Amino acid sequence: MTGSQTATRTDSAQLKAQACRVLEQIFPADDEQALFATMTDQFVNHEAPPGVHAGPESVCYIMHLLARAFSDQKWTIDQVIAEGDLVAIRCTHSGRHTGDYFGLPATGRAFSYRQMHMVRFDGSKSCEHWAVRDDASLMRQLTGQK
Repeated sequence: MTGSQTATRTDSAQLKAQACRVLEQIFPADDEQALFATMTDQFVNHEAPPGVHAGPESVCYIMHLLARAFSDQKWTIDQVIAEGDLVAIRCTHSGRHTGDYFGLPATGRAFSYRQMHMVRFDGSKSCEHWAVRDDASLMRQLTGQK
């Protein structure tokens, strides 16, 4: 293995670890300072809710919203793939609904649903984010509907 292949493998491992850390540690801790330290100032969240600026603040907004709505939050990483400056994560978000979630009052129900995230990096910091979440499954679990 050449030096550049070793460096690429190490870089991929570091990017994967950085992306997983956001979900496994920073989001559950609702740690705004740590979150902002992982993103560039030009960060674009392609999954920002309507009416929310797509910059780094949008990710912080979502992190706080989730922390207010859900207790015992956990993101279980099922798979992580890195290629170049992109990291893809397949994970499961779980917890308990103990606060308002987009107008839905706390139900106390436990939930677990799947997500996919793709994060692009500029150096060691994330600069773009895309996601696919099974929000329909989440809402069925929170409301008790089949």
